Amino acid sequence: MRSCCCYRPMAEAEGLLFPGDPVGCLPYAHGGPHLQGRLRARPENFRVEEILGYPLTGIGEHLVLKVEKRGLNTLEAVQRIARWAGVKPVSVGFAGLKDRNAVTVQHFSVPLSPSETASLALLQGSTLKVLDVTRHHQKLRRGQLAGNRFVLNLTSITGDPAIAEERLERIRDRGVPNYFGPQRFGNNASNLTGARSLLSGQIGNPKPEQRRMWLSAARSHVFNQVLACRVKDDSWNRALPGEVLIATRDGRQLIAPSRSSRLKARMEKAEFNPSGLLPGRSGHCLSPEGEAAECEALCIAAHSVEDWCEALSALRVDAGRRPLRVLPQALRWAWSDQHTLSLEFGLSAGSYATAVVRELMSATLARQ
Repeated sequence: MRSCCCYRPMAEAEGLLFPGDPVGCLPYAHGGPHLQGRLRARPENFRVEEILGYPLTGIGEHLVLKVEKRGLNTLEAVQRIARWAGVKPVSVGFAGLKDRNAVTVQHFSVPLSPSETASLALLQGSTLKVLDVTRHHQKLRRGQLAGNRFVLNLTSITGDPAIAEERLERIRDRGVPNYFGPQRFGNNASNLTGARSLLSGQIGNPKPEQRRMWLSAARSHVFNQVLACRVKDDSWNRALPGEVLIATRDGRQLIAPSRSSRLKARMEKAEFNPSGLLPGRSGHCLSPEGEAAECEALCIAAHSVEDWCEALSALRVDAGRRPLRVLPQALRWAWSDQHTLSLEFGLSAGSYATAVVRELMSATLARQ
């Protein structure tokens, strides 16, 4: 069997603290960033608009607010909307989490009849603006997104624009490793530290939202380690025999055959992507076979996260699969001057714009 290369285990395997940026040490697919500059120098330099996975019906008992927020994270916006509507925060629905240090457009649902709807003027402010309202027959749920559209301004750039152009073309044509971004792990990796305490039994009963974030961080960390091995092995964008492939269009899964010229062509067109483990109870998704299964097991062992996988299963978290590769959709770029670069692209739900930017630029002065 062809060996699967694995890089040095993360610090927690040796009982040390997680690094402040658990993504910064992950390997690159395109040779490392050429540029240096700033990302999110101001919230206006990082714009995100979510794309719901289905059309809103226009009728129903839930009022859906399309809002633009600035300097607020999603849960802070939920609190504000709940106070305005006079409901508990748990009654407010949303499809995805968005960052605080950005200008974001997203949707929130509130169970309000037309007669109960308060004045929208009471909700408007400098950090939250209502762009549109409609009605829907059910609460918005997490994960009900088709994707997100990003408009980024990278500033204070140093580096050769010609080399950056070549890198952007590679990113457009080959995609990038679908790493979870540093946002998933909290400030100074606090979510990973909490996850370790939860999985080791040091913390028994955190609040539901905290528990959700910690478990999500733990699964994301394991996935990133598996993907890191595949990047080092240069197999992150191709199918190993026995690979669980995920269709780009509809998310269906299938096992890759040992040899298939037709499959290779479809992989090159990004119709399918290889996948990595989101650990949990088995039986809830396909599992890799043969060479792909052995490679994944080697990656997990190399990073000493077998106990994490077992603990997540014991906590009755369902296993899942996530594409190892993501291709930016309709990637466009333009230079305002030699120190300012604008990027516009779409990503499938759950993928991070920072995973695209890190292959191009080292944001040494950026806020995360």
